[in-house]
Amino acid sequence: ATGTFSPAGSLPADPTQYSVIALSSGRALLVGTDGSARLYDPATGTLSSTGSMAGPGVGRPATLLSDGRVLMAGTDASAGLYDPANGTLSPTGSMATARWYDTATLLSDGRVLIAGGTTGGKVVASAELFDPKTGKFSPTGSMTTPREYHTATLLSDGRVLIAGGDSGERGPDSPLPLALASAELYDPATGAFSATGPLAPATQ
Repeated sequence: ATGTFSPAGSLPADPTQYSVIALSSGRALLVGTDGSARLYDPATGTLSSTGSMAGPGVGRPATLLSDGRVLMAGTDASAGLYDPANGTLSPTGSMATARWYDTATLLSDGRVLIAGGTTGGKVVASAELFDPKTGKFSPTGSMTTPREYHTATLLSDGRVLIAGGDSGERGPDSPLPLALASAELYDPATGAFSATGPLAPATQ
């Protein structure tokens, strides 16, 4: 309405990284890699603590589920659920693979697709599914290309578009991983990934 920014509370001055997700109530949940959780209330412009959970990287990434809870998949393979109804964080089933820089996508049927990322210093193509009805993860098909830092977008037909990112490989004259121009589709009906048309040529 005004095109201006104004102060909106402060976070602790520590090295914690946060995943931020909008809740059904209109508030925002901030989950730190130290397991802490905070709520931001836009009505008051304040931050308040709400629950905590042990486990490194437990808040990366965070996904709002169909029932209003939030799934947090940790970088040590642990996972937790935040329930905004009572403000608590509780552990749930563990992932098969510990991941950094992966994606988490809510599917049309309520499950969550966890894809790619880095584990043990290696970029992977594997993927798994979280079922909020059982609280468990299960394997699904692997991507056609190992990826990290990619995007994952739910399409109107229920499939997921996986695009870009990098495979961890470096060029002879580049200190950074080379970007990927390839893309692929995940079909939850078959549990398989398939290649699709590439992006415009990648630039580094």
